[in-house]
Amino acid sequence: MRRKVIAPSVLAASLLLVIPASAATAVPGAPGIGDPYYPASGNGGYDVSHYDLRLQYQPKTDLLEGTATLLTTAKQDLSRFNLDFGLQVSEIRVNGVKAKFAKTGTQELEVTPATALQKNKQASVVVKYAGKPSEFKVDGWSAWARTPDGAVAAQEPDSAIWWFPSNDHPLDKATFDVSINVPDGLQAISNGVLQSQSSKLGWTRYNWRSNKPQATYLATLAIGKFDITTDKTASGLPVLNAYSVDLGDNAGAARASVERTTEVAEWLEGVFGPYPFNALGGYVPNVPSGFALETQTRPFYSPRQFANGANVQVVVHELAHQWYGDSVSVDGWKDIWINEGFARYSQWLWSEKEGEGTAQELADWTYANRPAEDPFWQVKPGDPGADKQFDAAVYDRGAIAVQALRNEVGDEKFFKILKGWPTERAYGNAKVGDFVRYAERVSGKPLANLFETWLYTPGKPAFSAPAAKAPGATGRSLAAPAPAAAPKAEPKSWKKIAATNSVHDTEQGLTQGHGHGR
Repeated sequence: MRRKVIAPSVLAASLLLVIPASAATAVPGAPGIGDPYYPASGNGGYDVSHYDLRLQYQPKTDLLEGTATLLTTAKQDLSRFNLDFGLQVSEIRVNGVKAKFAKTGTQELEVTPATALQKNKQASVVVKYAGKPSEFKVDGWSAWARTPDGAVAAQEPDSAIWWFPSNDHPLDKATFDVSINVPDGLQAISNGVLQSQSSKLGWTRYNWRSNKPQATYLATLAIGKFDITTDKTASGLPVLNAYSVDLGDNAGAARASVERTTEVAEWLEGVFGPYPFNALGGYVPNVPSGFALETQTRPFYSPRQFANGANVQVVVHELAHQWYGDSVSVDGWKDIWINEGFARYSQWLWSEKEGEGTAQELADWTYANRPAEDPFWQVKPGDPGADKQFDAAVYDRGAIAVQALRNEVGDEKFFKILKGWPTERAYGNAKVGDFVRYAERVSGKPLANLFETWLYTPGKPAFSAPAAKAPGATGRSLAAPAPAAAPKAEPKSWKKIAATNSVHDTEQGLTQGHGHGR
């Protein structure tokens, strides 16, 4: 048998024929998604559609072991891509084949697959890892807190990097399956619906599913001993609330507040439209922090939120975020007003409903209590800067802006806007400008100057109450609005609302002694 001798030049040419075109054009994905507030957050070049997290946690040692499977789609031909993660990785496989990886910076995990990923093609990424999350710090702070009986992961704008690898930015939302194995006698709480639980050889596994797009910072995990209450809404939605067994004197007030979750959510449906997710609830772990967070379907509440007794206002705030912040998420972190201005305004509407002060009275009181020289008026809620992202002005001046919109367009158009926006933009992302254009379209009025004044112009703007209607008149009066007068009395709800001003004050994080400052 004669063997055909192939010339080297012919062999090289034939090899080129079997190399995918993408291999020649593939380039590394960007190490950040492009958010100017947090350049290291997120990554470029791909989208994640689903996270499957299979975890085991031992509270005694703080050892978290995990296998994360990410279902991704390349947005370009990718020779390399980044994940955001802080724990020690032992192996990564891309489409079943081992990939090279290296850690750079504080949270970047560079992954080089054996074969370049092709644009618009799906790929699976499996990451095996282990570590002690409490030992990982970013600028001295942590989103992971050890508790006397377990641990909690909850923080904004970052928390994922302490417990699973991800594309860590709200622009890349995905569905989640979280399966967590913990020692018998402990429970594990996460987002969505508890699909099943089982025990074997001293360990109990909890399987949770969040089946609507979810930002990575809205994923949460809590391990410990909890008293759990379950119920269903009138429409059949499962409700699960969890309270640490060690809340001390705050236990009663916490339950008296969070157990009203269903009532509040049903009321919010009348304001914002149908509830957007597959589960409802909240949890109160035994952590020393003071903030609350709108973790999707199951908000996190610090016990200190209830130190002065029950406060339904914090529940109103975090549940409002399920529409404004969770279903419709920020495009970039500078768009935080879309989250916080409306969550605060929902508290004013609850006060109005409860007969404890109208939204206008609360806007007037807030406005009057901040003199023109107060630095509060120098913060721009529409683009506050990373260092002022959770400043009081984003909440309170942001809510006055919402009231100014209501005064300008009238109640009928205003509430049409409030309800229509979360429906039109459901499960997506939006900029402040997108909301302005939507409000103009629905109201039929030019609103750019109003929002420029309230969201982007430093200084204390003039603020006018709506004009009174003539007897028998319908719709909004065409008479000139009256200047806002100093309120005669503090609205009854004011102190309860003010007590929630720390809802997103993450300066103390989940653990004492570190600042987050982001």
